[in-house]
Amino acid sequence: METPPFLAACRRQPARYTPVWLMRQAGRYLPEYRAIREKTGFLELCRTPDLAAEVTVGTALRLGVDAAIIFADILLVLDPMGAGLEFTRGDGPAIQHPVRSAADVDRLREVEPGALAYVAEAVKRARAALPATIPLIGFAGAPFTLASYLIEGGGSRLHARTKAFMLTDPGAWRALMERLVRAVAAYLDAQIDAGADAVQLFDSWVGCLAPSDYRTHVLPHVRELIGAIRPGTPVIHFGTDTAGLLECMRAAGGDVIGIDWRIDLDAAWSRLGHDVAVQGNLDPVALLAPVAEIRRRAAAILGQAAGRPGGVLPQTPVEHVLALVDAVHELSAR
Repeated sequence: METPPFLAACRRQPARYTPVWLMRQAGRYLPEYRAIREKTGFLELCRTPDLAAEVTVGTALRLGVDAAIIFADILLVLDPMGAGLEFTRGDGPAIQHPVRSAADVDRLREVEPGALAYVAEAVKRARAALPATIPLIGFAGAPFTLASYLIEGGGSRLHARTKAFMLTDPGAWRALMERLVRAVAAYLDAQIDAGADAVQLFDSWVGCLAPSDYRTHVLPHVRELIGAIRPGTPVIHFGTDTAGLLECMRAAGGDVIGIDWRIDLDAAWSRLGHDVAVQGNLDPVALLAPVAEIRRRAAAILGQAAGRPGGVLPQTPVEHVLALVDAVHELSAR
């Protein structure tokens, strides 16, 4: 069987066309998802393998994308660590037992095998239900982003507490990162064992760091984590607002470096080197534009990729997402 285009691109192999999938692929812009969420809380949905697999598979088939991504959340790994993870309607995730000292780091529990078995089971069921031509992506939050949620107690604009903790007590910071590396590596391996064809690290908040701080306080831990993931499965290393960190992220590792819309794809790839794949980088807000503009922007990004193998907002019209997928496939057919 032909290698699916998504996996071929991850490995920098030729593909029939440039593959496309979307972050927050399953979300409130889809009526099918909204119908499930009207009856089911977010964490309950994540913890119910049948429903999580249904959302994962149904969305991929509905949109005609080239990869499915398991329905879960980047913070789930913090729950068995004793962080007191909650999701409140309208306010997003909250940590009931934040980390503010070395003693708080010591208080965090190691993640026991099987503690997140519901995610592995969802992966298993989704993989069984998907066609062999559609790879399944597993994922987890990256150590810095998880640490930031733990320290801030939720989302943050400046991440001031996180940076202060990192710079004031580097020993406690190192201990926290090491604990997170162990937890995330085991979690991703469990998803791979369950059938994930690729895995992605989401470093949603790491763009707040200066390159020197990333090199000192983050890079060694991400490199250790990526090195600990079972070999043979493509690893996507993604961060937001990371135009100033690309070389550092490349040094930390990953088969694919994910970039956002704040840097042109060709400029990013030139800096990263063409011996690594790239993923990105359409601005999600562009999907609110007319279909002709969506196609124009897709063509521009494909042009920047120069033929090399290469989050949806809640208010996005479904037909605009379908138009994007069709445009990428049509404009990049080889």
